[in-house]
Amino acid sequence: MSVLEDKAKDLGRIIGQSPEYQAVKRANDALNNDRDAVALLRQMEQLRADAQHMIDRGERPTPEMEQQLDRLLEQVQVNPVYQHVAIAQENFDKVMVRVNEWILDGIRKGATSQIITLG
Repeated sequence: MSVLEDKAKDLGRIIGQSPEYQAVKRANDALNNDRDAVALLRQMEQLRADAQHMIDRGERPTPEMEQQLDRLLEQVQVNPVYQHVAIAQENFDKVMVRVNEWILDGIRKGATSQIITLG
């Protein structure tokens, strides 16, 4: 295993243990246990897939389909379990943006460094 692979796996482990990732995991578990929310999300996904198939065939989804999708989306968005997932995911995404910035900063510094480190 290379040093780079070791460091990447360490970073992944640390991210997986972060409070933000753990919150996303708990929120998703709670959502998966909410039968009503899961049913709504499945209906939305099926409706989106049907609309996409119509678009792929050069057809336009019906106004009824669009209205039904809007109604389902409204129902999902007011579900407190779904809201918790959205908030947790947004917080985790912010952490990952910062992590990527730190990685890019490290890459820039590593690219200009005259010192070679392998471990």
